[in-house]
Amino acid sequence: MPTQLAHIPTNIVTGFLGAGKTTVIRRLLENKPDGERWAVLVNEFGEIGIDGSLLSQGSSEDIFIREVPGGCMCCAAGLPMQMAMNLLLARAKPHRLLIEPSGLGHPLEVMQVLSSEYYDELLDLQSTITLVDARKITDSRYTSHATFNQQLEIADVIAASKSDLYGEDDLRNLKNYLKEKGFIHNQLITTNDDMMSAEILTGQACAYTGASPLPLPQPDDAIGMDQVFDFPPEGYIRMSKQADGYACTGWVFEPDRVFSRTGLIDVLASINAERIKGVFRTSEGDFAYNKAEGTVLDEMPAIELEDSRIEIISSTAFNADDIEERLTRALDTSY
Repeated sequence: MPTQLAHIPTNIVTGFLGAGKTTVIRRLLENKPDGERWAVLVNEFGEIGIDGSLLSQGSSEDIFIREVPGGCMCCAAGLPMQMAMNLLLARAKPHRLLIEPSGLGHPLEVMQVLSSEYYDELLDLQSTITLVDARKITDSRYTSHATFNQQLEIADVIAASKSDLYGEDDLRNLKNYLKEKGFIHNQLITTNDDMMSAEILTGQACAYTGASPLPLPQPDDAIGMDQVFDFPPEGYIRMSKQADGYACTGWVFEPDRVFSRTGLIDVLASINAERIKGVFRTSEGDFAYNKAEGTVLDEMPAIELEDSRIEIISSTAFNADDIEERLTRALDTSY
């Protein structure tokens, strides 16, 4: 392992809601060189952290993951990101650091923090990977959103995600959009390519400057960022927020609450939103669920979940009370 923290290869992996960031990071972790320790700092738009559980499924002891829930981790002078990242680096002493901003986060500001003078000797900023679903290029909700375009602007590599689902014109539309916006100089690949390996991470990132971050703390006295929930008698907590034209509602359930798998799938599959992700303890085992707009619900086995939780992100109003009622009805009362 590294004997000291210096010039750690660091990549930002960004992309708009539902672009497939978590899936791609999992693939990169699977292709991690043997013997290397990698760290992942992940930010979520909502207040309830889920991506950490999704990324940790099946990961090895050489992978360290830390979450920053609550939207843009670069806000408030970057303090949430710096505190979480400094603690992660001090504990993991990684050979590589991957940073996944929220799909609605501000990647340029994240880059500015990472490029500041303090981190100049600590981090070696390498290729920024931006994922984009080419099918969204004709949707003005995406192309008119400043964050969507900023993610493309800072990219060193643009990865056309979910390309196995594209129609005849989708990839051409993406190439035309990149040319129109002046992003054509960026390397364009598809996530179906064999290039989604550690090799795409090693290029040099664009240079930005920013504010000075916090000093690197020692593991024993660093400020913790872990979530602690004080559950009310009903056994679950609901949290909501709105920003950048999107609303997010999330629930976390007490560890002893177990769901009916079939009842849960019925609820999740019926929800229409830009993004649905959750991890649940069910009577048939633990499972992780993922759904982006226009796709079917994806289910995969999960390992040793501590509790059940879900987040829904949408640009249109949805009835959170109705979803909450249906989720509670999906609980298996025999447990």
